[in-house]
Amino acid sequence: MNRGLLFCRARGMAKAGLLLLLALSISSYLVACGGTPASSGPVTLTFWSWVPNLQQAIDLFEKSHPNIKIKWQNVGSGGTEYTKLTTALKAGSGAPDVVQIEYAYLPQYILSGKLVDLSQYGANDVKDQFVAWTWAQVSSGGKVYAIPQDTGPMGLLYREDIFKKYNLPVPTTWDQYAQEAIQLHQANPKIFITDFSASDGPWFFSLLWQAGSQPFVVNGTTIKIHLDDAAALKVANYWGNLVKSGAVSTAADWNNDWYAALQNGTLATWITAAWAPSDLEGFAPKSAGLWRVAPLPQWSAGEQASANWGGSTDAVTTQCQHPAEAAEFVKWLNTNPESVKILTQKLYLFPSQKSALQDPSFDTANSFYGGQQVNRIFVESAQQVNTSFQWSPFQDYVFSQLQNQLAEAVNGKISFEQAMHNTQNAVVTYARSQGFTVIS
Repeated sequence: MNRGLLFCRARGMAKAGLLLLLALSISSYLVACGGTPASSGPVTLTFWSWVPNLQQAIDLFEKSHPNIKIKWQNVGSGGTEYTKLTTALKAGSGAPDVVQIEYAYLPQYILSGKLVDLSQYGANDVKDQFVAWTWAQVSSGGKVYAIPQDTGPMGLLYREDIFKKYNLPVPTTWDQYAQEAIQLHQANPKIFITDFSASDGPWFFSLLWQAGSQPFVVNGTTIKIHLDDAAALKVANYWGNLVKSGAVSTAADWNNDWYAALQNGTLATWITAAWAPSDLEGFAPKSAGLWRVAPLPQWSAGEQASANWGGSTDAVTTQCQHPAEAAEFVKWLNTNPESVKILTQKLYLFPSQKSALQDPSFDTANSFYGGQQVNRIFVESAQQVNTSFQWSPFQDYVFSQLQNQLAEAVNGKISFEQAMHNTQNAVVTYARSQGFTVIS
């Protein structure tokens, strides 16, 4: 605020008039900036988040901000939460003040105009505290629609005992990975190098991301859609050939049979994200000491390209009556050193914050992985994620179409390349039906 201007206009006025002018000027300034002044009394904010034990960080916030109380609610994760959120936002009531949203689903809420632009509350002041690609995912121009919370940079978990037994070096390229997949399965038909699940669209998208595919370029309601660009077809044909060879499993993932396969050595690798190592400890405890972590294989030797799978943000909805306090909460939660340490080292979220990635206490040896400093691999991966990758404003539809087509391909009814063409055509048709302008 330009205090000199205010005092010039106030010169010569009575005390009462001066106070009135100051109050009006402050109010006008806030309206002009698009902001809402902070409340003078205690406020309560509802916060939807599926992160377990998050109350630890909330307690710290409330201690340092006695006039702001946080009512944390876990209404479900992923699609369960989004369905409730979308319904409440359309109804005009019932939405939380603050909500956790994954990167892939953020654009649809931004486009609907249901998220507060946090730049008016100083969000850009913390921009440099986050890994570059995460800020690119939550912002557009100078506007900021969420604060990054956690990420999922990719890596390769592999069974060191199996690789040693069958004299396989850790693959550094995708060509080498495919060769070793066939070699391993021929040596022991009971072992697959990995599992290709057609029902995991977000996982497949991370492979497209790493390969350099740009499936979407979004500018408001104008969108370029290239789900079958050259990079995407390269990835599809690669996995189509591996599936056809029989060297990879095609079972559904995230069920008891899949957990058992990872534990008993039926699957020799897991192409996954930074949050996975702690998950694996939970559902494959008998394989402790046998696993190791390596960077993702590359499409060309010597490259250093990675991608992201998962991770989330914290946003403020337009139904919030106290956006200034809500903005303060989401910034504090994800930048305060004590809070970030709770999120990353007690709740096992992989950080989006540069300080956490550089914290020596985050890079400790892990006995489940033979004493390897697992996080170090993923910290390096986080620096190699392409910042220009974009999601569509209807990503749930994209995932459902892609998964349907990949299932057809796995079952041999169509080629993997055709699956990408079919997905492209379906998504273009859908986008136009929703009022988007699709350009080539």
